[in-house]
Amino acid sequence: MNARMDGLRRRLGGFAFGGDYNPEQWDRPVWKEDVELMRRAGVNLVTVGVFAWASLEPEPGRYTFGWLDEVMDLLHGGGISVDLATPTMAPPVWLSHGHPEVLPVMADGETFGFGNRLHYDPTSPRYREHAVGIAGKLAERYSHHPALAMWHISNEYGPTAYGPCAAEAFRTWLRRRYGDLEALNEAWYTRFWGQRYTDWAQVAPPEVPRTWSNPARRLDFKRFTSDALLECFVAERDAVRRYRDDLPILTNFMRFYRHADYWRWAREEDAAALDIYPDPGRADAHVAAALNFDLMRSLRGEPWLLMEQAASGVSQWRVNNVKRPGRMRLGSYQAIAHGADSVLYFQWRASRGGHERFHSAMLPHSGTGARSWQEVEALGNELPRIAAAAGAPSTAEVALLFDWDAWWGLEDTYGLPRNDFDYARIATDHYRPLLEAHYAVDLVSFAGDLSRYRVLVIPNAYLVHDGFATAVEAFAAAGGTVVISLFSGVVDRDNQVRQPAYPGAFRRLIGAYIDEYWPAREEETFEVEFADGTTATADWWQESLHPETARVLGEYTGGDLAGRPALIRNDFGSGCVVYIGTRLSPEALRDTVLSAVRAAGVAPVVEGAPPYVEATRRDRYLFLLNHSDTRTASVAVPGPGVELLGGSTVDGTVTLAPLAVAVVELS
Repeated sequence: MNARMDGLRRRLGGFAFGGDYNPEQWDRPVWKEDVELMRRAGVNLVTVGVFAWASLEPEPGRYTFGWLDEVMDLLHGGGISVDLATPTMAPPVWLSHGHPEVLPVMADGETFGFGNRLHYDPTSPRYREHAVGIAGKLAERYSHHPALAMWHISNEYGPTAYGPCAAEAFRTWLRRRYGDLEALNEAWYTRFWGQRYTDWAQVAPPEVPRTWSNPARRLDFKRFTSDALLECFVAERDAVRRYRDDLPILTNFMRFYRHADYWRWAREEDAAALDIYPDPGRADAHVAAALNFDLMRSLRGEPWLLMEQAASGVSQWRVNNVKRPGRMRLGSYQAIAHGADSVLYFQWRASRGGHERFHSAMLPHSGTGARSWQEVEALGNELPRIAAAAGAPSTAEVALLFDWDAWWGLEDTYGLPRNDFDYARIATDHYRPLLEAHYAVDLVSFAGDLSRYRVLVIPNAYLVHDGFATAVEAFAAAGGTVVISLFSGVVDRDNQVRQPAYPGAFRRLIGAYIDEYWPAREEETFEVEFADGTTATADWWQESLHPETARVLGEYTGGDLAGRPALIRNDFGSGCVVYIGTRLSPEALRDTVLSAVRAAGVAPVVEGAPPYVEATRRDRYLFLLNHSDTRTASVAVPGPGVELLGGSTVDGTVTLAPLAVAVVELS
């Protein structure tokens, strides 16, 4: 565990509770009331300054820190710690008006203008100069302020630029990666369509294609964009750290965000942190939320921070449903159950104007009489009961691959047998059976250490690095169980098809080759019969599988591939590999995945609980969450203990009312 985060936990005495605080949006008389209400709600940490650049530097080089001095002092006097943000996600108008080159040029050639969100080109030297400048000024002034507990660099990094600055930075990045044009031409396979480059000046970002474009070029531009954004973070982080080295420094990630490789980012931060807004209108939104939470915990292999969630409804969707009573509390404990050491919101006080004026807040427009405020206040005063669980680690014996290169290759390069893959949904489909059967799951990247796991699930990894393919073979040979789903192992790091037959990276591993991929026609389905005589329906995709050393687990009973394998199993060293060559129904996928996990001898967190109950462990702390609005559940617990929220002794079972939470400290 890193010392900076340990220091934050000691300072707060447990879990962080609070959220974004934007005092510059309000007149001074409101500030004192804010602090009084924060104390009442149990707030111990607020993020200040995210959007405040124009209020801190209204003109180039003229700083107006007086109001922030006052706010910092006021918060400290109220016993509230500050996560101070560099405000660089919202450049002031003087910067974009005086230096229009800091505005990003989009893929269609149009400039992304001021008045939008994230209106900056991350590759612009002018933007970076001013961003590092304001970050350094803030650190110089506030690094030793007694309220300061943590640094928050910018906010939700995201813009992608295609203009002259981006083109020059892309060429620099490619030179570092490939060294010379010959290597670039080989990696991009420019011999196709006569795209060979003879001078670096000819290389440009992949603007909106008028027909189709080079898939390796598109893939490298995704990698470059993630790295360019990361360079902005690192530059500001280093500017801040020069003044003090013992405080955590991080930024906030986003749910299933495709444009930044969070595995690379997490290594540069003191903790992973997440902004997440599950749709209250979706009954199963908690499943994808749990996957995102497990991803955050896995990025650094340690507890993480929930930086933003909504107290109730949001404002970004076509219909913004509220969180029904009890749902906000349940979702907050779900994040903690999966390793979060904080419950933070956007934002403290609901804004009067601006785009997010109807985005819910801890303190809503209707004030302390509101139902949502009462739930926030109750949660803030309840969390200290489980303070001892802050920092507690989690362990798992099942790993699920989630890698940005696999994602980009599948969704961003096109020219595939079908071009409507949804990597995040596919990963969630494979994760759901494990969550609902109460198995602990870590996520891993291509560079991940597989040695601590007994089962590895690989959902639809079209693009695979050589090192990962070798590691999976070693994992299986040493006794591991591997479950691989369709269209995996097909291309290498450069998006070139592995030879001589599909799936090149995994052919030995699965004990079979594929001679043809068969995307399904609209509404086409396939019946699959398993070795035990049971049947299931599949759709969307088929593969013409030819077993070599594998045995058949299920075969198609009709259509052009009747009698051909749909699922196979291959013994590999001391382990085994199950390969799924179609899109099985959710029930059949569940049975296939869970059968492999059980055969590997992995035990669930609890036995016999219904699928709408979620069970996780952080060291000796068992978290039980009932996601049903109507059903009560009794859950057998693995030993005696104390239920910390209610204070009761537990020996045998815990009964959960609808939407209830239990946190059991096991003896």
